[in-house]
Amino acid sequence: MTNIKELSVEEKLRALYDLQLIDSRIDEIRNVRGELPLEVEDLEDEVAGLSTRLEKLKSELDGINVQIKEKKAAIEDHKENIKKYTEQQKNVRNNREFNALTKEVEFQELEIQLAEKQIKELKASIEHKKEVAGQTEERLGARQNHLKHKKAELSDIMAETEKEENFLTEKSSEYRAQIEERLLKAYDRIRNNFRNGLAVVSIERGASAGSYFTIPPQIQMEIASRKKVITDEHSGRILVDHVLAEEEKEKMEQLFNKL
Repeated sequence: MTNIKELSVEEKLRALYDLQLIDSRIDEIRNVRGELPLEVEDLEDEVAGLSTRLEKLKSELDGINVQIKEKKAAIEDHKENIKKYTEQQKNVRNNREFNALTKEVEFQELEIQLAEKQIKELKASIEHKKEVAGQTEERLGARQNHLKHKKAELSDIMAETEKEENFLTEKSSEYRAQIEERLLKAYDRIRNNFRNGLAVVSIERGASAGSYFTIPPQIQMEIASRKKVITDEHSGRILVDHVLAEEEKEKMEQLFNKL
């Protein structure tokens, strides 16, 4: 902490601009990956969802087949009962017993008709579920194949950039350690306010980089004197003079070229 306090304003500005250059380089690397990690994650979720759906459909098909077997077994039982009641009718002692057995036979026949109707409905359900399962399996295969290619693409990009990103992340931490907490918080706040992540910019053609608002000559002179940290009144970004920026860019290019 003592070393941070001893830095001159110029040294603080150089450290801030160096940090900006490093962080911008990290941003570039991550932009190369773009939405790919999220695409892979979404595909993984979709594959998992389709797999679960397919397993559920297969389980439901197994359940329906069990129900059909049970209905067929029940039909056989009803047929046996019909045979039994028909035989008993031959030995009845009166019409009352005969009519009672006739009703039992009619009931068993109705049960058979109901079971056959249910079997027909269950078989129709099987055909529908098989069709849905086939479509799901086809989509699952396509998404798995797409996921495989996306993972390979991400893996290639990671292999190319991981070493550089790790090196730069380490350097970013080193430079952050040189900057006092108040400035670092301001840097992070400003950086988070802009999609391009630029918190520290240089003066170019009398305006801050990326801006069309001209900076008054007096302010430009103050920036060039490097006696205090000055922010752009329009964007809020920290400003450094063009000469300092070019010097630091050259220094950081040498650092980047080490990779």
